[in-house]
Amino acid sequence: MARDHTRGTGQGSPYDGEFARFFDARVHQLRSTAYLLCGDWHQAEDLTQATLLKLYLAWPRLTGRDRLDAYARQVLTRTFLAERRRPWRREKPAEELPDDVSVDGPAPEERMVVLRALAAVPPKQRAVLVLRFWQDLGVEETAAALSCSVGNVKSQTARGLATLRARLGPSYGSEVNAWQTSTSGTS
Repeated sequence: MARDHTRGTGQGSPYDGEFARFFDARVHQLRSTAYLLCGDWHQAEDLTQATLLKLYLAWPRLTGRDRLDAYARQVLTRTFLAERRRPWRREKPAEELPDDVSVDGPAPEERMVVLRALAAVPPKQRAVLVLRFWQDLGVEETAAALSCSVGNVKSQTARGLATLRARLGPSYGSEVNAWQTSTSGTS
């Protein structure tokens, strides 16, 4: 395999412009998804950078590929899950209130309660919930992104929602029950 001697020389590769356009169009969405997965903006930045680095290194093989967004989501989610398996990542920093994530939507207090509850959900279940409910992916798309079966996505969704329901308490029960009902279908 021939080495690319243009990297680091200032000349760039023929794919740099194409990757730069992809980066500009997707970095905010990837960062938001990373935040939902890990619950910390600093870790989300690290996760986004690791994902984009992996995509950049693979970019020559990805040009002309359909569904780059789905592939980027898959890389992001797999990188998140791989990082969670590392023992040093299980350490929790002191709780800090994250920056406001959204201008519209639920009140900031409600959003913080839900995000804290989501942070308590195990990583695989959290990944399923983020892909299903924040990224609006169907069961099959989520299974493809996580390289698992449709049945596994459904069971992880049910378990994740049960954990959320337990963490949020009865005041949020109707919203979580509505999510549970929507997961009983196939998409």
